Amino acid sequence: MSETTIADFWFDPRCPWAWMTSRWMLEVEQVRDVTVRWHVMSLAVLNEGRDLPEEYQEFMTTAWQPVRAVIAAQQRSGDDVVLPLYTALGTRFHLGQRDDVDTVVREALAEVGLPEELADLALTDEVDEALRASHAEGISLVGQDVGTPVIAVPGPDGGRIAFFGPVVTPAPKGDAAGRLWDGTLLVAGTPGFYEVKRTRDIGPIFD
Repeated sequence: MSETTIADFWFDPRCPWAWMTSRWMLEVEQVRDVTVRWHVMSLAVLNEGRDLPEEYQEFMTTAWQPVRAVIAAQQRSGDDVVLPLYTALGTRFHLGQRDDVDTVVREALAEVGLPEELADLALTDEVDEALRASHAEGISLVGQDVGTPVIAVPGPDGGRIAFFGPVVTPAPKGDAAGRLWDGTLLVAGTPGFYEVKRTRDIGPIFD
C-alpha cells in the first residue's frame, strides 16, 4: 500500500487563483492518496512595503480581516475549522462575487458555528503574530517572488518540495486532477527546476 502524502497548502481567502487551486486539491484528495493540511498566508503581509497600483493598495486594506478571522478561528476551534471556514469565505467572495468583506466574514463565521466576535477581533492586530508566523512558514519554502497559493510536500531526501501554484482554470476534476498532480510533483521535484509559465488570457472560471 502506498503511503499517504501530506500536502501543506497556504492560501489567502481573497485570492481567486488560490481558490481555484484549493478546489483542485479537494479533487486530488479523491483520486490520489493525498491529505491536505490547510494554512493561512497573507497577500497583505506579502505586499507590505511594495509600490502597488492604487486599486491594489485598496484591495490590500480589505485583505487583512479574512485572514485574521481564519487564524482566530483556528486558535479557538483547532485546525479542522480552517477548510470549512475557507470554503464559506471563498464561496461568497469568488462564487458570489461579493466585496462586502466585513459582512462576508460574519456570515462565514456563522455558517461554521463560530461567534461573530471573531469578526471584530479580526479588525484588530491581536492575532497578527500567529498570522505572520503561518505566512512566514509557507513563504520561507518558496521565496518572496511568488503569490498564493503555496503547496509543500515531503521530498525524497527527507526535506520538502514546495512550489507556488499551479495557477489553473477551471479546476480540473476526477482523473484530470490526478494527472495534473502527478505532473506538478514531477516538475517540482526535478533538481534545479524553477518555472513554467505562459500569459494568462482568461480569468477564473468558477464552476
